[in-house]
Amino acid sequence: MSSPTPATPARADGRAPDQIRPLRFQNHIAPYATGSTLVEWGHTRVICGVTVEESVPRWMKEQKVEGGWLTAEYSMLPYSTLTRKPRDISKGKLDGRSSEIQRLIGRSMRAAVDLNKLGARTICVDCDVLQADGGTRTAAITGAFVALSLAMQKLIAAGKLKENPITHGVAAVSVGIVGGAALLDLCYTEDVAAAVDMNLVMNADGEFIEVQGTGEEATFTEAQLAALLALGKVGIKQLLAAQKQALG
Repeated sequence: MSSPTPATPARADGRAPDQIRPLRFQNHIAPYATGSTLVEWGHTRVICGVTVEESVPRWMKEQKVEGGWLTAEYSMLPYSTLTRKPRDISKGKLDGRSSEIQRLIGRSMRAAVDLNKLGARTICVDCDVLQADGGTRTAAITGAFVALSLAMQKLIAAGKLKENPITHGVAAVSVGIVGGAALLDLCYTEDVAAAVDMNLVMNADGEFIEVQGTGEEATFTEAQLAALLALGKVGIKQLLAAQKQALG
C-alpha cells in the first residue's frame, strides 16, 4: 500500500499553489514622467516611472559606442514596511540590497530593448516601493516593462523614434518551496518561511533573462528546481498577458 501524498499547506491568502496574487496596473500615475504605472500586486505596490535624457553616459562617448543606454534605480520608501526603513541618503550610501535590485531591473529592461534603435539618449527607469508584501523586485520589473512600453509609445508619437526599440515582453515572478510544497508568487509571510526562494525573469519567447535561486539554510534537488522553473513559467505567462492587457 503506497503512502499518501502529503497535502499542500494552505496559503496565507487561500490561493492555489500555481496562482498569482491579484494584479493591477494604474497607468500614467506620474504625469511628468514619459511613461509610468502603479503596479498593485497583492499588497505590494510599486510606482514605476520612465524619463528620457537626450544624451548618453560619458563612457559611451569615450568608447564611441553607438545607440543609447538604459539604467534603473530602485528604492523602498520609509513607510513601505511594518517598521520604518531609513532612507539610503541617511546612511550616506545605497544599501547592498537596493543596489543589487536596481542592477537587476536595469539588466532585465536592457534585455527587452534594442539599444541601437534608441538613438543617442538615456532611458531612466525609477521604481519606488510604496508598500512591501513580498516580491518587490519582481513587481518592479513587471511594472517597469509597462512604464517603458508607454514611454516608447510616447516617443514614437512625438516623432523622436522611427520604430519601437522594444524587442520582447519581459516579466518576473517569485517561486519557492514552503512547507515542502512548490508555490508561485510568494507573499511576505511565505517568503520568510521559504526553505528555497527563487526569482525568475523571462521574456515573451520563453527565454530566461535571470534566475536567482537560493536554499535558505536548506538544499534543493534537481527535480525541485525543475518544478520551480515550470511553476515560474506558468506565472510569467499570466504576467505577460496582464501587461498586454494594460497596454492594450
